[in-house]
Amino acid sequence: MLAEISHGRSQSLLKQRNMLAVFALALIGIVLMLVLALSTKDREMVLQPVLSRPLTLSSAGISPEYLELVTRDTAVMVLNRTPSGLDYWMEQVLKVVHPSAYGRVKNALTKIVAEQMGSDVAQAFAMTRMTVDPKRLVSEVTGTVTTYVGTKIIASDVRTFRFRWSYSGLSLSLVEFGELVADKPGAAS
Repeated sequence: MLAEISHGRSQSLLKQRNMLAVFALALIGIVLMLVLALSTKDREMVLQPVLSRPLTLSSAGISPEYLELVTRDTAVMVLNRTPSGLDYWMEQVLKVVHPSAYGRVKNALTKIVAEQMGSDVAQAFAMTRMTVDPKRLVSEVTGTVTTYVGTKIIASDVRTFRFRWSYSGLSLSLVEFGELVADKPGAAS
């Protein structure tokens, strides 16, 4: 008789344990589906900078307006420099650089700082045109680069620069930057 009671109780506990395991697996499945659904859902952030209209960021992609604003600010920051502000200049440029390009960009900037530190050479950039391609994450700016030694202008040229970007989550980072050099007439291609 005690064996029958003990067996009945064991079967009851076994049934409860199995129901608890099924319930726990169902909860784990629901949590995993929720995490997956939330991680694939596009996120949006509305920025209200000093503009005529609100600016929206989305994880689905970047808007041409936002790419234009970031390119404009970055181009002005990168292409305007004076010897007295070189450390700050390099620090600010590196803040917008993607981690994958950080070392390469820092080396290039360090060379510029070493060349210009203690000199009277300054550079100013006046932008005249910009194009942006949010699909390819590329933007180009054209403008006049004026080089000064002290107060004397030693060069003033119209140049075009290309910026390549990385967009992940809601973060836009600079991956590559350089001057576009037009082919010279009569040069072999």
